[in-house]
Amino acid sequence: VVRGIVAAKAANQRTVIRRALRDHGASMSSQQREALEAAERRLTDAARRTLVAASVELLRGIEGEAAQVYFGVFPHLLRTDDPAFAFAGRSRRPPLDRVNALLSFFYALLGHDCRSALEAHGLDPQVGFLHADRPGRASLALDLMEELRPVLADRLTLSLINRRQMAADDFVVDEGGGVRMTDEARRRVLVAWQERKRDELTHPFLGETLPLGLVAHVQAQLLARHLRGDLDGYPAFIWK
Repeated sequence: VVRGIVAAKAANQRTVIRRALRDHGASMSSQQREALEAAERRLTDAARRTLVAASVELLRGIEGEAAQVYFGVFPHLLRTDDPAFAFAGRSRRPPLDRVNALLSFFYALLGHDCRSALEAHGLDPQVGFLHADRPGRASLALDLMEELRPVLADRLTLSLINRRQMAADDFVVDEGGGVRMTDEARRRVLVAWQERKRDELTHPFLGETLPLGLVAHVQAQLLARHLRGDLDGYPAFIWK
């Protein structure tokens, strides 16, 4: 299960980069293009190494390495010169810039959806595989989120910023340096989230067309079927 989750997350991060290169590579500087191409190769390597990783600890290391590579080139995916949307790496609790504020908000929404999906299929969201169990932490929901973060949260964050749908004054910087959205901006972002979830795709395992918002429920169902012995393995979601 962990091997599938980590491989799919790295592959989906790679797809975010590939789409940026495909759609906007011609307008990028050679330095940006080369950095993204190098990250794409490293994420491919990370996904392949999951196939031979012999322990969950090794897989956690690969996942952390892939995240470092991916967020290391994330600034190259932002097509804005506005310094208000500068990104210097992932920060949380609290987010320390506007990009992280958006990412954290979407991750929270995705986590809620994953928790609900797991409960709907009779799985305990607290008992994880990749994420160690801790009191009060929905570890299995965090597991299920991993392969979906790039597809739903990261892509939508990039779209809102790159299409100039977010402005600097949509955010408030607290005295301690934490950044949060204004109430009005949060309402607009929630609408964008719901619209994104209505986008349709073909599920790679089922071969059926379905809204993106149902993918978490499908993955929870597939995981439940695997754990109950109906499927030989867990088919993680790999975005094409």
